[in-house]
Amino acid sequence: MQAPWLLMLAVLVAASGVPAGAAVVGSASTRFLEFSVGKFRYFELSRLFPKEAILRHISTNVTFLLFQIHSQYQNTTLSFSKTILPNTSGTGSDRGLVFILRPKQTVCTWHLETLEEKPVHNMAIPLSYSEGDPIPGGCNLEFDLDIDPNIYLEYNFFEVTIKFAPANVGFSRGVAPPPCDTEEGEDLRWRLQYDVYQYFLPENDLTEDALLQHLQRMAQVPEVRANAVKVVTLTANDKTEVSFSSLPGQGVIYNVIVWDPSLNTSAAYVPVHTYACSFNAVESSCASLGRVSTRVFFSLSALLGLFICFFGHRFWKTELFFIGFIFLGFFFYILIARLTSMKYDVLLVFTALAGSIGGVFLVAAWWRFGILMFCMLCVGLVLGFLTSCIMFFTPLGNLKVFRDDGVFWVTFSCIAILIPVVFLGCLRILNILTCGIIGSYSVVLAIGSYVFTSLSSITLNVLRRALNADFNKAFTNVPFQTNDFVVLAIWGMLAVSGITLQIRRERGQPFFPPHPYKLWKQERERRVTNILDPSHHIPPLRNRFWGQLTQIKEFFQKQQPAGERTPLLL
Repeated sequence: MQAPWLLMLAVLVAASGVPAGAAVVGSASTRFLEFSVGKFRYFELSRLFPKEAILRHISTNVTFLLFQIHSQYQNTTLSFSKTILPNTSGTGSDRGLVFILRPKQTVCTWHLETLEEKPVHNMAIPLSYSEGDPIPGGCNLEFDLDIDPNIYLEYNFFEVTIKFAPANVGFSRGVAPPPCDTEEGEDLRWRLQYDVYQYFLPENDLTEDALLQHLQRMAQVPEVRANAVKVVTLTANDKTEVSFSSLPGQGVIYNVIVWDPSLNTSAAYVPVHTYACSFNAVESSCASLGRVSTRVFFSLSALLGLFICFFGHRFWKTELFFIGFIFLGFFFYILIARLTSMKYDVLLVFTALAGSIGGVFLVAAWWRFGILMFCMLCVGLVLGFLTSCIMFFTPLGNLKVFRDDGVFWVTFSCIAILIPVVFLGCLRILNILTCGIIGSYSVVLAIGSYVFTSLSSITLNVLRRALNADFNKAFTNVPFQTNDFVVLAIWGMLAVSGITLQIRRERGQPFFPPHPYKLWKQERERRVTNILDPSHHIPPLRNRFWGQLTQIKEFFQKQQPAGERTPLLL
């Protein structure tokens, strides 16, 4: 009895002129997602309920579509069909597919699903391009997709590396694509250029809404050029791989725009983002980046540095300990980190011990030998080191000539040595400047162990360059936002206050304290020759030591019983 009713229903639907697919959309609207070209849409994907993305009414002058989907850190699978195949699908938090349209095709569909246990919040957009626009990833020879518009990102403690497939020149519907593996020619892909862009998210903002909102500024060509910073331009002969310095906890979005100079047309790849950390990690996740050992180490260093900033020149030996700690601790960390695979916390403990030994050694060298020039050389080199770090922290550090390690380290060393040479005639000014600048910068490093600030990268980039042989290829761009301005103001205020206070207090005072060993020898000789001096009657150190040891032995001896005692009569 049901068959005639079903047949009549099918006839009525056909007679009304409504397509069968539209009827399914109306009856199962939660499964299908309608999209419009160039418009973002937010939706939620769950493991049990995959969705179909549909784009209708495609214009006839559109040659290919780029559909992209984004989430914060959970993976989503985007495919041309329900059957997931490596060459027709992509899985990740930033993925896209290029669909080459057939003649007279006006509808396109994509399959969306996720294998995550929790629902995934996504944002997606379809973009259209004409026959003159280059095709991102159209000459892919490395990755799984036939046409791969995606940017593949890898990161570690040192650097973030992005890779992408070369593009191809545009072509009309129904026409075979131009070949990719032929010799160079103006009519082929060899004329294309690639502009790599970088965009920083607000500092210390790990929210999903902020990421998806800022990703909208990095999806289309005009918005990318208006909002992001162009880092480098690659030609078709260059390797499609770019490295950047890693910024754990700081959100960064990367994208590539391929430009056809002959037709003056452009197309954007699928933007990719990273925080250089894991949201799912149990330890050192994005929500809690700073290690306890790091915070303790830099907090204690900041307390000593703050004292040095205001009182370093007056307390000369304390300052020498601080300088020796920095000097030996830095080189010891680099040496041990390169030669061993020691855990970070253990390495930090050994670094603190080595730095303490360096500080004690420098104080002892001053006390025994009193060579002022040697001590001031160490002081000046530490200030020169920070000055050189600041020089390469600027855009000067991204110049191509400094990609060569030999050129970089020679230039770095010359700048560091130049500082003590320039201040050779005014050593007290050099010492006070070092106290103010280095002592206040230790406070900046302590702040950077609790909240992200780009100023901690001043010295961190040089440390990474010394530890990692591949870091010379990385661009060291960093954001400079509200937090950085606040920290920079704190650094400047502490440095200026410390320098001014010490210059005013030391006015009219001796430039440096006298040689401690000579003073000790003169005092000892004075005690020996001056009988009226009470200190002349103080026993030597050896006798005092044995006297103290005898008192300790008597303390543990058993007391004799009290009572009358008769002497022995002879």
